[in-house]
Amino acid sequence: MEHAVNQVTLRGSLVTLPQFSHKNHERRFFRFYLEVPRLSGAVDTLPVIAEESVLNAMDLSAGELLTVSGQIRSHNVRGDGKRHLLIFVFAVSIVCEDGQPINEVILEGPICRAPTYRRTPLGREICDVMLAVPRAFRRADYLPCILWGRMALEVSQCRAKDRIRICGRLQSRLYTKVTAEGTQERTAYEVSALTAEILDPAA
Repeated sequence: MEHAVNQVTLRGSLVTLPQFSHKNHERRFFRFYLEVPRLSGAVDTLPVIAEESVLNAMDLSAGELLTVSGQIRSHNVRGDGKRHLLIFVFAVSIVCEDGQPINEVILEGPICRAPTYRRTPLGREICDVMLAVPRAFRRADYLPCILWGRMALEVSQCRAKDRIRICGRLQSRLYTKVTAEGTQERTAYEVSALTAEILDPAA
């Protein structure tokens, strides 16, 4: 398998109790949301999926907050005749403890399509990239990332298949979608880069 890095650590507050999500190879998985505040005071509400055995191993008496360690995963689902990319945190371990909020992500993999570079109305540089982070069994997680400033300009020069390493945070963002039924408020999840490194440009 191609070398891959996909690590996420979150510490935050449980929004709702875990709800049954799905069953796979006789294993039961549950879904819940974690609220992780930023330094700015904004709060990211992030989806987590955990196997039943991981939840059962938690010691609920150890603290008020949950620390989740695992990977960011993507899953394609079809709905309304279209494909939607679901982004979530796959929990490998969950610990109850107290402490400061944590939202740390490290990703490494090839860009799967040409980056999109733009400027905000105030002139801030932004670059959107989609990383294809390899996973076992010849699969990959397609993870949207956003870069800012000088990083945005540098990565915007990359091509598909160039490998980059991103360190940042997983964030939630509300947006308005116009549909045939009218406007709907939806949530997008993406990795906001704090640092980015171009590893080896594709030949």
